[in-house]
Amino acid sequence: MDTLYGRWMLAWESRLCSRATNRVVRPFDWGIDWTHSWPIAQKFPRNGHDPESYLRLLNQAAIESSDEFFAYETPRDFSIENTAEGKLLRFTSAVETRHPENNRVHAQFFPATGRLSPERRGTRKVATIVLPHWNASVTQHNALCVGLAKLGIAALRLSMPYHDYRMPAELERADYAVSANVGRTIDATRQAVIDVRSCVDWLIGQGYERIGLVGTSLGSCYGFLASVHDPRIEVNVFNHCSTYFADVVWEGLSSQHIRQGLEPSITLEQLRETWSAISPPNYIERYAKMKKRSLFIYARYDTTFPVRFSEQVVEKARELRLDHKVVVMPCGHYTLGETPFKFMDGYHICSFLKRNL
Repeated sequence: MDTLYGRWMLAWESRLCSRATNRVVRPFDWGIDWTHSWPIAQKFPRNGHDPESYLRLLNQAAIESSDEFFAYETPRDFSIENTAEGKLLRFTSAVETRHPENNRVHAQFFPATGRLSPERRGTRKVATIVLPHWNASVTQHNALCVGLAKLGIAALRLSMPYHDYRMPAELERADYAVSANVGRTIDATRQAVIDVRSCVDWLIGQGYERIGLVGTSLGSCYGFLASVHDPRIEVNVFNHCSTYFADVVWEGLSSQHIRQGLEPSITLEQLRETWSAISPPNYIERYAKMKKRSLFIYARYDTTFPVRFSEQVVEKARELRLDHKVVVMPCGHYTLGETPFKFMDGYHICSFLKRNL
């Protein structure tokens, strides 16, 4: 039965993945021009290095001085606007890119409501930042936010770099967030981490006393990097978890068009080194020392975040004695967003946050 079920699930995954017909194979680029604004690039200017050697140098420096690499100045133009979609937090990203649309951050805000709201119960104010999956539409993950709000947990759903409101006009997908441009992918990840931390600044300024985070797929990677560099994020849900950024892109079903752009010019080993600064395994021991509470969710039939990578994350969490819980879903990456699995997933996320925030 497990074999029959597994084959059925993998076929379903493949059908869901193939629905997207607008994937574009973009050319490989080391993306050195995207490194110029990084703090470490000021300390280590390019001096005769070939592009690969220079990116290796910057990645190693970024890992060794990651607090500096992910440093930022808190935005000063936070504003809440009432829109047709609800309350929208807007501010200027602390990371400036060449795309004006991407430099303006948007986050949908769902204040706690009903009888469980902190104001009515006289309890402390708690909030969770929600980071969607790669290429999520502007409304996806809103149902989770509504559910959290009804449980007394305010939710702030961040539009990640190059997504929805922030997508440049020439794009149909969030191709600039993850692509065959090595430097731009790092820059987008750095921007996402800093935008998350800026959202924490705003929540703290609004009187929230305890902050959690839910990251799904790409949002899970962004969320981990943000949490390891921000002790104010105390409770984390990693909804799909994996190891090295490069390995997921190289092997994942949904990123094969990126591999096609990469493969003629770079090997997996080279890519792993030049994306090491944005890979969670390089920060896991630091994360373990921070005593955060974590929920790791992965899918048994995942072909986008290959299962063995998720199992390696869980094995490392146990080795380092993280305060954590593991949930293995009987589905795949795409099918986690389908009935009934999305409701099962939502239950695990909401119950963990409700119990630990």
